[in-house]
Amino acid sequence: MSSIEGEQFSFFHGVERNFEKASRFTNISKGLLEEIKSCNSVLKVKFPVKLGEDIQVIEAFRVQHSHHHSPCKGGVRFSEDVNQDEVMALAALMTYKCAVVDVPFGGAKGGVKINPKNYSVSDLERITRRYTAELYKKNFIGPGIDVPAPDYGTSAREMSWILDTYRSLNPQDINASACVTGKPVTQGGINGRAEATGLGVFYGIREACSYEEDMAKIGLKPGVKGKEVVVQGLGNVGYHAANFLKYAGAKLVGLIEYEGGIYDPEGLDLDKVIEIRNATGSILNVDAPIKEENSTKALEWECDILIPAAKESVIHKENAGRIRAKIIGEAANGPLTPDADDILFEKNIMVIPDTYLNAGGVTVSYFEWLQNLSHIRFGRLEKRFTESRYHEIVSIAEDLSGKSVNEAARKLLRGPAEEDFVYSGLEETMVLAYKEVRDTFHAIEEVRDLRTAAYILAINRIGSSYTEFGIFP
Repeated sequence: MSSIEGEQFSFFHGVERNFEKASRFTNISKGLLEEIKSCNSVLKVKFPVKLGEDIQVIEAFRVQHSHHHSPCKGGVRFSEDVNQDEVMALAALMTYKCAVVDVPFGGAKGGVKINPKNYSVSDLERITRRYTAELYKKNFIGPGIDVPAPDYGTSAREMSWILDTYRSLNPQDINASACVTGKPVTQGGINGRAEATGLGVFYGIREACSYEEDMAKIGLKPGVKGKEVVVQGLGNVGYHAANFLKYAGAKLVGLIEYEGGIYDPEGLDLDKVIEIRNATGSILNVDAPIKEENSTKALEWECDILIPAAKESVIHKENAGRIRAKIIGEAANGPLTPDADDILFEKNIMVIPDTYLNAGGVTVSYFEWLQNLSHIRFGRLEKRFTESRYHEIVSIAEDLSGKSVNEAARKLLRGPAEEDFVYSGLEETMVLAYKEVRDTFHAIEEVRDLRTAAYILAINRIGSSYTEFGIFP
């Protein structure tokens, strides 16, 4: 449970409200809807870890929301705000997210209730390894069971500890490297995973902005070029989303972190902001014409696109009426409450939902998992072959024309590398999924928003996975 303006708000109940709003537009039976909505397995553990001369008891969770596909999939976050309600909600969102982008995983999520800033690297390693051992003992981890990934407060480093611990406990598993994704590339990770969620956010926003009739409804021209963007959260997701949007021609006018925000209508230099914040500890030390110490208040800045890329429930019924963005791209999990959705709809603000927009990470995690199971990297079998074919074609063209291709053009003749496959696969996934969400939105007249459409698409896909195999005849 989290507190919003003095009220207790259940993140999981918010997800359930969105589910129930969408489920009435499906033909799935009430009993099966209840099965899809419910969390299947909830693990809550407390384990002792010796840190220095002291023993500390750590509280941790792992929730498997759905087993309609195996394995379950979802990140592990380290945060002192972790609680069961939050982890259940995030696991549920993972189920619907995977279904929207048609990735065959059930949803899961994990959390360890610590502030990682308060621990040394060696202490974090002990906690991570012990948490992994608890998951293994309870059968909550494995390539075909449940596959963790990085989340808030964790990174490739923690994933490498999880992998090593799992391997030591299960040395006979030839597919052990597939027990976790988001690993370092040297340990079976995949090129492109670090920026995957932010890149997915970019692809999703770019696709949403490509429809002229949709943009006309909110008073914007199609395309991302020239659009003013405010990003909340400069972690992995927010940074890469901002960077890709800026590279595509958008104007980054506002950046928000927990200590406050900065705004410049002429545009901000993202890398310079990051450099100054890393050196001084605060975004407010950047030279900008407008500064705001209240990070929540900064969400109300005028812009074309607002990207909340931090924590959940940052826009709610108390501040939704003051939001001035024309598009909100939910890069974080659950940054809007259901009450905020209703208010933003009345204000004609377009919301690109997290159940679609935040799916880049799990999509590329799927690629990594497949690569680990196949035991061969993408592109290894065909890169040189493709390059040879390109050069043969160019040589024939040169012979026929009597002209040579210059060196700059020859650089375009290289075969696809692993990162090329990842980017291409992610782009195709995000483009196709948005079209399916949009088609669902237009197919049902009573559906008012893209979030409901995304949930309808997810629920129907999950329901089909049960009924097609006769699990619920």
